[in-house]
Amino acid sequence: MTLRVQILAYDGVEALDFAGPFEVFTTASRVSQRLNPGTQAPFEVASVALANKGEPVQARAGLRLLADHNLADSPKPDVLIVPGGVVDAPMASPATLRWIAERAAGAQLVASVCTGVFLLAKSGVVTREAVTTHWEDIADLREQFPSLDVREGERWIDSGRIVSSAGISAGIDMSLYLVERLAGRALAERTARQMDYAWNSGNRPSA
Repeated sequence: MTLRVQILAYDGVEALDFAGPFEVFTTASRVSQRLNPGTQAPFEVASVALANKGEPVQARAGLRLLADHNLADSPKPDVLIVPGGVVDAPMASPATLRWIAERAAGAQLVASVCTGVFLLAKSGVVTREAVTTHWEDIADLREQFPSLDVREGERWIDSGRIVSSAGISAGIDMSLYLVERLAGRALAERTARQMDYAWNSGNRPSA
């Protein structure tokens, strides 16, 4: 069975918060099919943005991205990933927050990278769960959402259906962990090797 992975894109998104998980899941599918010719890919990855289809999203520092779907035409995901960055615009967008809440409700797994957890909290997807974010934003997250169990010094937190990671490169470690959860440790390790990435896989915190 192929799982549909969707990654949210928005103006101000941190490029590696978006591209790290994208690379992990697409590489995992490529490696899986190389190891098992003729089988279905474990993941189908797509990006979704508030912008109209065909209009670029400008990531932090100026990189432009063209999303596969806008909010209106995106199919329901099995795995929803909300990356971080400068989240002011999506935090102030009722349409984006509503989309996150609706898609998260039907997803098997919901994950955030860095400040993406602010969007999960603002949309009501997380309320009291154990979560983490970039070290620079820990205090702000605690102040804005005092009911959350905000933890510091961990690469990612697995709260069951919700998984959150610390900043930027931690999203790659978390995504490899999600591959392990969904498709097995062996594929996660082969994916990290294919990416020539030193996976920080020993830290396996959970709520």
